[in-house]
Amino acid sequence: MKSYPNYIFETSWEVCNKVGGIYTVLSSRALTMQNQSKDRTLFIAPDIWQNTEPQDFIPTDELKKWEDFVNRNYTEISVRTGRWNVPGKPPVVLVDFSKLFEKKDIIYGDFWEKFKVNSLDAYGDYDEASMFGYASGIVIEIFVKFHEIEKKKIVAHFNEWMTAFGLFYVKAFCPQIATVFTTHATTIGRSIAGNGKPLYDNLPFYNGDQMAKELNVTAKHSAEKQAAHFADCFTAVSDITATECKILLEKAPDIVTPNGFENDFVSQKDNFLLKRTKARVALRSITQKNCGSLLKDNVIFIGLSGRYEFKNKGIDVFIDVIAELKKLNLKQHIVAFIMVPAWVNKNEKNSCEFTSATLMEGDNDRVISSIKWHGFTNRKNEYPKILFVPVYLNGEDGKINLPYYDLLVGFDLTVFPSYYEPWGYTPLESAVFSVPTITTSLSGFGQWVSGKSQGIEKGVAVVERNDHNYLYVVENIKNQVIKFISKSEKERKKIADKAQKISQNALWSNFFEFYKQAYQIAMLKLNE
Repeated sequence: MKSYPNYIFETSWEVCNKVGGIYTVLSSRALTMQNQSKDRTLFIAPDIWQNTEPQDFIPTDELKKWEDFVNRNYTEISVRTGRWNVPGKPPVVLVDFSKLFEKKDIIYGDFWEKFKVNSLDAYGDYDEASMFGYASGIVIEIFVKFHEIEKKKIVAHFNEWMTAFGLFYVKAFCPQIATVFTTHATTIGRSIAGNGKPLYDNLPFYNGDQMAKELNVTAKHSAEKQAAHFADCFTAVSDITATECKILLEKAPDIVTPNGFENDFVSQKDNFLLKRTKARVALRSITQKNCGSLLKDNVIFIGLSGRYEFKNKGIDVFIDVIAELKKLNLKQHIVAFIMVPAWVNKNEKNSCEFTSATLMEGDNDRVISSIKWHGFTNRKNEYPKILFVPVYLNGEDGKINLPYYDLLVGFDLTVFPSYYEPWGYTPLESAVFSVPTITTSLSGFGQWVSGKSQGIEKGVAVVERNDHNYLYVVENIKNQVIKFISKSEKERKKIADKAQKISQNALWSNFFEFYKQAYQIAMLKLNE
């Protein structure tokens, strides 16, 4: 039965909601799915926008009859339909799940009986995510019945523990639909790493259920684990995450589905050069405003971006590397940017020489504390300088006012020295945009690029990292940066071209085949 599904429903908290890497996974894959089978993939997103609309949601009337039917006849949810404003512009449903909170305890009890999902210790965002997942299951059920497609080949694909209740709903009430569940990072693995415990050396000895109790993530872990076990096809995004799943979830993925990218996100050559010039002007401007320095034309901009996970994302290593460079009294003008969203005080004028915006509780911020501990001053003649940009780069931050990709092209080098990185979109994105990058062997992307360490002259440097070689990692990355900045501009351009060439192997045109296999596995399992 080697055929593509007639319909695919794909659910994620990050559809039309740019909060992390899964947004990039789905938004960049949408065009490939549209080309494969136009308008036969329906994305399902949480409607957390109240009476407004997300920037990348385009209301349309194409599903208006179904939308009206749902909103007239179902009290538990309401929906808005349209298209996701990303390449391919796929159909999307925003679902308001707020009324489900009234019956969440009944739902939790029901799914304990059916799937042994332990929601007793739920807290924080568990309720919100679970009710959205449940609502997405309702959406799928109503859509299938309304359009009378019950006998078609249908796959419902759920991403991360936040949508697990959608999978449970489909298994319970729509058993004719094949299910796929993808974990992009295990709850326990991220928690172990984030709490300073050695993940990799001790991984064979950890028990997921026990660690969930210790780290107070029992409910999330339970939802994730049970979804992995009940899915018709369970996938992970990298080999490194697959190993975690096998041990911590006690379920090996049926297939690894690595994260790709789409060339449509990259500007053509002439426009690319214009965007690079504009980005460098913006980087130069924010540096000069903060530090009062006039930068040389050949200034080197080095960047790190991603989620604010100080250890997991290697922010600690990055700051230490820049501090080591400072000790060398280099003549080269270097400015390092840390671009991770943090808690910003929008009502207060910025008075910190290290940030582009005022932080709430800035005195307790780990990035600022680390920068100050290393003795950075950002004075006029001090290099490298280091700046913290603690905002979402959506083009409307009030200071830089460029979307992340439009700013990324202005960098000469990026560094992502991650300790916990199931895939690693940030180094892949850099390579796609012809920015040489440094990552580690603990990122799925780093492992995919090379089974061993390699230098920046390859375009993507991969530094060996483990539980115990922190100082080695700092020293190695420092040396890679020195090697890069010592090159001529022509040599750096060749390295940038190599990075871009590597990224072409990670396009969705190469990686989507793994998703096709996942759909086949799910449909075959359903028919056993």
